[in-house]
Amino acid sequence: MPAIAAAPSPWPGPTQPAGLRWQFGQPVALGGPSGQRLATQWVLRRNCSLTPSQCGGAFAAVAAVSLLIALGFLWAGAPYVLAFAGLEVLVLGAALVAFSRHASDRETLTLDECRLLVERRIGSRSIHAEFVAHWVAVEPAAGQGALVRLSERGRSLDVGRFLLPGLRAAFARALRHAQRQACAEAHGPRSRPAPRPEPGPQDRFPEPKSH
Repeated sequence: MPAIAAAPSPWPGPTQPAGLRWQFGQPVALGGPSGQRLATQWVLRRNCSLTPSQCGGAFAAVAAVSLLIALGFLWAGAPYVLAFAGLEVLVLGAALVAFSRHASDRETLTLDECRLLVERRIGSRSIHAEFVAHWVAVEPAAGQGALVRLSERGRSLDVGRFLLPGLRAAFARALRHAQRQACAEAHGPRSRPAPRPEPGPQDRFPEPKSH
């Protein structure tokens, strides 16, 4: 009987679990006393359409146009327009300064072997936390679409505020898969990581409902 060759399917194949590790994170090289090692890093940023430098350029352009128009009215004998234009430029400048302060807000999670390092930067404030990867529980802070809570031995930290609610469950699954794989690689095939004292419901992150 002649061999039958099947045509390739137009549908994408099933996603491999290993791909979850890179769905949100990227591999980064970290230096140390023993040389460079590979870690996984997630950088969750605020969705801003303008960078601080772009805000400065936009403000300068708007201010220049407003002041030129106001000077034209001043030359024509309407001095009050210049005062209102100056007030408008001041209010716009204050709004852009407030926007620029939070344009670089972000959350950075770095999975370095069996350490999970978390840095949150909001405005001029920053928070740093370190968790033991094989003890930390990744679970929802509340209900569906809630922030992702990292908890370990009585302390917790919520992350994912810059992600869409529908993407937080996928981010939690990718983070859990990466932490298990990193701990397995760090301990080797013959050793097993210490169990978590009180395992949480990290495998029951609610799935987003389809409408």
